[in-house]
Amino acid sequence: MVIRRIFSFLIVLFLVFCSRNFSFSKQGTDVLAFDSSIEAVSHRISNSLSESVETARADRLIKRFLRKWEVAGATVAVVKDQKLLFAKGYGYADIENEVKVEPSHIFRIASVSKLITATAIMKLQEEGKLKLDDYVFGEHGILNDSIYSNIRDKRTKRITVEHLLRHSAGYSSRYGDPMFLPLSIAKKMKVKPPISAETTIQFALSRRLHFTPGSRGGYSNLGYVMLEKVVEKASGENYEDYVKAHVLNPAGVFDMHLGKNLEEDHFPNEVKYYEQSNAIKISAFDGSGKTVFRSNGGNNIEELGGAGGWVASAAELMKFLLAIDGDDAHPDILSTKSIAYMTTPNKNGQSPIGWKGTRSKTWWRTGTLAGSSALMKHQVGGYSFVIVTNSSTWRGSDFTRDLSVLMSRVLRSVKQWPDQDLFNHFEARPERMALDNLPKYKGWS
Repeated sequence: MVIRRIFSFLIVLFLVFCSRNFSFSKQGTDVLAFDSSIEAVSHRISNSLSESVETARADRLIKRFLRKWEVAGATVAVVKDQKLLFAKGYGYADIENEVKVEPSHIFRIASVSKLITATAIMKLQEEGKLKLDDYVFGEHGILNDSIYSNIRDKRTKRITVEHLLRHSAGYSSRYGDPMFLPLSIAKKMKVKPPISAETTIQFALSRRLHFTPGSRGGYSNLGYVMLEKVVEKASGENYEDYVKAHVLNPAGVFDMHLGKNLEEDHFPNEVKYYEQSNAIKISAFDGSGKTVFRSNGGNNIEELGGAGGWVASAAELMKFLLAIDGDDAHPDILSTKSIAYMTTPNKNGQSPIGWKGTRSKTWWRTGTLAGSSALMKHQVGGYSFVIVTNSSTWRGSDFTRDLSVLMSRVLRSVKQWPDQDLFNHFEARPERMALDNLPKYKGWS
């Protein structure tokens, strides 16, 4: 009897070890282990869990919208009272191979990435590794590296971290967005493409600012690329590694990554991107001479990084949102003070930090790239949602307004949401079933 108990106990230990460490790879890409403590919520749910009579009208509204705008696919998530009530994919992740969108698919989230970078900066401030009024450039700046020493405009040395966060550092898109002019910048800087983010920053420093830092606002992708370098310098870590270890993983987010430029390099569960029917091809960012679509080699997503390069599922974006919403019912990764500061516009009317806009009890963040559109909206005391598409339209960045109208209709269409919390849903797995089916002996609890 004693030997039998010892043998059974060893079996339990072995199965627990397997359940916590089993993983596999696809084309060299590591896939998350079965351990529920590190498994993305989006990998634990499916479309079937959000199918009900109550949400049937919402399904029809979304499907009709996708047909109207010729959008291939979309992912949607809805939260209320810290619970993930609804998470569902619509349309196709890959039209050609007839792969339908599931909650586990990840999409480019474009400028929603800025909220992630802003959160990392606020985290660094809480860790005492920087202050928002720290200078960024010059001998007294965080980025005082020699590669950034060629500064033409003396006002550049007055740029602070907060100026970059609030889009008030002096940069604008008056002559075009430098993050989308790789070949022109390569020519002016006399370097061979593809250019790095460092080269683009050097180019900006060699030009005059468009306005005095802090005097007004001017939306700038470049500013958030600079913040990516600030994160690295202040933390002493790679940007993506720091964000995952100090922001995303503590928030329970495990399948969010910096995306890749080319379709052939996408993650196994990443969607394919589609542009509007009249989209034109442009010269590839890498200087190869090829003519390609912006969504597949035209734009340098990898250089865009902290300004617009992240890929994520809607469900995990909602998980991230709950970690910075100021509601203690779900543990936040930032202090109440930091969250309040992020959502308060500057006294000069400049942007809030990370968010696109904050008004009363509603905060929102939009994102647009060729091949994708994203909208995340947090409504204090109400429903919060995320919707991301893998297609762009002729409406450009204004398409996020159409997404907002759609989701307002969707929320109104559902009178009673399913009584569930998909954040805490776990599918039955073979290794867990094995544990459940083990014989029980006296004295075991």
